[in-house]
Amino acid sequence: MPFLRSAFIALSHNRPLRRFFEHSALGTRLNARFIAGMKPEDALRVAEAVNRQGISVTLDSLGESVTSATEAHRAADVYHHLLDSIAERGLDANISIKLTQMGLDQAPELAESIAENLVQHARSTQSFVRIDMEDSRLTQDTLDIVRRVHAHAGLRGAMGVVIQAYLYRSQADIEQLLADGIRVRLCKGAYNEPAEVAFPRKTAVDANFLRLAKMLVDSPIYHALATHDEALIAKVKAYAAEAAIAPNHFEFQMLYGVRRDLQRKLVSEGYKVRVYVPFGSEWYPYFMRRLAERPANLLFLAKNFFRA
Repeated sequence: MPFLRSAFIALSHNRPLRRFFEHSALGTRLNARFIAGMKPEDALRVAEAVNRQGISVTLDSLGESVTSATEAHRAADVYHHLLDSIAERGLDANISIKLTQMGLDQAPELAESIAENLVQHARSTQSFVRIDMEDSRLTQDTLDIVRRVHAHAGLRGAMGVVIQAYLYRSQADIEQLLADGIRVRLCKGAYNEPAEVAFPRKTAVDANFLRLAKMLVDSPIYHALATHDEALIAKVKAYAAEAAIAPNHFEFQMLYGVRRDLQRKLVSEGYKVRVYVPFGSEWYPYFMRRLAERPANLLFLAKNFFRA
């Protein structure tokens, strides 16, 4: 449903709607399914509950495009707190960060410095940092920063990055990342990209996702495949079985609140599953992109919202 996707992505940039929903009881009621809460403690409690189901977690403090170095360092402090709390509580969890939240739009060197400090902290606590991918204008800058930080002494293997299957460039990017030994989370992509840079049709995106997923599971590196698409998951499972690739050689990743039944089923079959757990008051853009990715979520929300 391209129209719905474009509409939700457009709405994700609507500032008046964002202000209304992020500060209203209606917004809180709507986001409860997909957002762990407003504070780090809320997310940590959710992580403990998810871990009890045999599922790993990645924690994401929501927020994008800070406007100053002060805001960027404040955002980073939340993640430093999360890394300490993960270690203290013995959680099976790591963190995911966006470089625009670390100041990429203001000064790439600021974002790189903050990211490096977080990866050093993660290494010291036996954790891991995933660098989220944003829209295509930032793809190259993001990959350049990831490759430079990962190459630093002692940081190899402590960070990874997200690659979006809907971009034409993604196969070449994955080939480079594999050569560098960098872990990848493969997803379909959640931004509204022009046909000049991204596959416009879902069938083409799905085909590219499967092609790239096979490259990743063939690799000796531990990677993540982020999708709720059962048909794609079944094809990946069949390929791995045919190639005698162990179920714990890679992981499936899904979003908090989406397809919990499928998460539990995969765990029961011996596959590794990690749930992306977001939290924070700046939840509106994330929420709208989830509706854009999977419009069926809108029907789910409506059914639950009006349930007595």
